[in-house]
Amino acid sequence: MFKLTQKHPHLLPQLALFAAAIIWGSSFFLMKRVVAVFPTFYLLALRFTIAAALLASIFHKRVAQLKPKHLKAGFIIAATFCLAYAFQTIGLRGTTPAKNSFLSAVYCVFVPFLSWAIEKKRPDRANIVAVFLCIAGVGLVSLTQQFTVSWGDGLTLICGVFFALNIIASAHYSQTIDVILITIMQFAFAAIFCWIIARFTEIWPAHIPASCLGELIYLALFASGLAYLCQNYGLKHENTTSASIILCLESVFGVLFSVLFYGERLTPRLLVGFAVIFVSVLISELKPQWPSKKRSAD
Repeated sequence: MFKLTQKHPHLLPQLALFAAAIIWGSSFFLMKRVVAVFPTFYLLALRFTIAAALLASIFHKRVAQLKPKHLKAGFIIAATFCLAYAFQTIGLRGTTPAKNSFLSAVYCVFVPFLSWAIEKKRPDRANIVAVFLCIAGVGLVSLTQQFTVSWGDGLTLICGVFFALNIIASAHYSQTIDVILITIMQFAFAAIFCWIIARFTEIWPAHIPASCLGELIYLALFASGLAYLCQNYGLKHENTTSASIILCLESVFGVLFSVLFYGERLTPRLLVGFAVIFVSVLISELKPQWPSKKRSAD
C-alpha cells in the first residue's frame, strides 16, 4: 500500500472522497426509514451528539486547545448546519430519497450567488448557465402536472440554501482556524441546538425497533463522523476541482441506493431531471472556459 501511494499520491485522498460520497449517498434511504420512527430533532440530536463524541475522542489533543474563536466559529457554522439538516430531514418525510438527494445537491449552484450577496463576489458565466440548467432540472424533478411543488421537495430546496450558507461560513473560518476543531464544534453546537428544540417541540418515540437503532448508529458514526473525516482529508490533499467532481457523485449514489434498497422507481422524466441537475452542478464546480467571439479582420 505504501509503495502504491508513493506512485499515485492522489489515490488515498480520492478514495477518501469516494468513500464520503458513497456513505452520504447511502444515508438518504436509511434516513427515510429512521424518520418514520424518530422525530426530526431528536434524530438529529442523537446523530450529531454521537458524531461530536467520536471526533472529540479521536482528536482529544486538539480539543484541549479550544479557544473562544473556535467556539464562535463553531456556533455560527452550526446554526447553518443545523437548519440545513432540519429542512432536509423534514423534507424527506414528504419526498423520496432519490429526489431528496438530488435536490439537496443544488447547494453547489446556490453558493456563488449567496457569496455575491454576502461577500460581493460576482458570479461568472458558468454560474449563470448552471443556475438556469438547475432550475430546469428542478422543474422536471419536482413540478406536478398542476405546476406545483410538493412540500417535501420545497423544504429540500430550502435546505440547499442553508447548506450553501454553511459552505460559505466554513470556508470563511477555515482560512484561519483548524478545520478539525471547526468540524467538532459544528457537530457539538448543532447537537445542543437540536436537543433544545426537540425538548420543547417533540415527543420521544414510545417504541424503537432494533433495526432502527442500527441505522441510527450508522448515520451517526459513518454518515456524520467518518464521512466528514474522509472529506476533510480528501480536500486537504486533493485539488478542489477533482474533489468537487467526486463529491458530486453523492447524489448519484443516493439514487442508486434508493433504487436498490428502497425500491424506488424512476420515470424517464425524473432521470432527465436528475441528469440536468447533475450537469448544472458540474458546470458550477468545473468552471468551463466558454469560447469567446473574435472579430474577424476586415
